[in-house]
Amino acid sequence: MTTLLFNKPYGVLSQFTPEAASRWRCLAEFINVPEVYAAGRLDADSEGLLLLTDQGRLQQRLTDPRFGHWRSYWVQVEGQPDDAQLNRLREGIEIQRKRTMPARVRWLQGEEMPDLPERDPPIRVRATIPTSWLELSLREGRNRQVRRMTAAVGLPTLRLVRCRIDLMDGKAELDLKDLPAGRWRPVTNAEQGRLNRLLSSSRPRSRMARRGADRRG
Repeated sequence: MTTLLFNKPYGVLSQFTPEAASRWRCLAEFINVPEVYAAGRLDADSEGLLLLTDQGRLQQRLTDPRFGHWRSYWVQVEGQPDDAQLNRLREGIEIQRKRTMPARVRWLQGEEMPDLPERDPPIRVRATIPTSWLELSLREGRNRQVRRMTAAVGLPTLRLVRCRIDLMDGKAELDLKDLPAGRWRPVTNAEQGRLNRLLSSSRPRSRMARRGADRRG
């Protein structure tokens, strides 16, 4: 089994085939390993952690919404959040006529702020409006969900970076540590062991159990 971690830059599709007449690049410009495919996706204008594997069962396990893996994002937003906005994100917001599942949200300040190089191209900055960083964790992956959620509470997303994937209720995780943008690496032996345990773990929880876990999150 071949499994890779890739730090996807801005402007890159989560696929190996370019789209006709698209301004976006594709994974083939960065990764020359045959027969691996992304387990999940990031929009072209999002950055960060992408897992690629040649094992269909692992792809299915990581993307099946019944398992509800937490995925964490660093989100640079326009403005400064207040408690009401953060609580709305945590409790769930109706977007596209469907309410989002409860989320985990933290306002990152001081030393907690992510140490990232400037994006290429840079984000837009308005001199009169400050920006803030949030850490937002979700157990679902609806279309452009993070951007829609922050916009709904008055905090438009300027930059979005997936920083972590939790494999088993936070007991094992994959992250961006020491992986520069545009670079990939094979998973370590320890990470492969976590993935193997994931594949041998129990079946999806019942709907009621998942709802209880979401409330606790």
